[in-house]
Amino acid sequence: MSSDVIDGLQLALRVILAVVFIGAGIIHFLPSVQRTMAAMIPPRLRTAGWTNPTNLVLFTGLCELAGGFGLLYPPTMLLAAGALVLFLAAVFPANAYAARHKKRFGRIAIPFVPRLIAQLVLMALIVVAVI
Repeated sequence: MSSDVIDGLQLALRVILAVVFIGAGIIHFLPSVQRTMAAMIPPRLRTAGWTNPTNLVLFTGLCELAGGFGLLYPPTMLLAAGALVLFLAAVFPANAYAARHKKRFGRIAIPFVPRLIAQLVLMALIVVAVI
């Protein structure tokens, strides 16, 4: 495969990933989504004293927006990709908490193993999009 084709595929993947992260970042600012996401933060993080669940949700929304836009701007795409991979690792405990509390979170409580696999695949796609 020629380098032009590979470059084109990587660009397409970066655009798709950017749209996903920008969209996810935007929904963090909807009040109903904020309440649900704040509830997903594991209790030990909520009671750490230095965290406010709603502020964490807003912060993660900003991280997703910055990462998504960063993937679209060549001078920042490597930094953005690295930050998004770390971000996905950092938010995984909230997803794991939700997975353990299916009755409380309903359909957003994706079972642990499929969620872990999806998270790892997403991390790999981010890396592939920028290398």
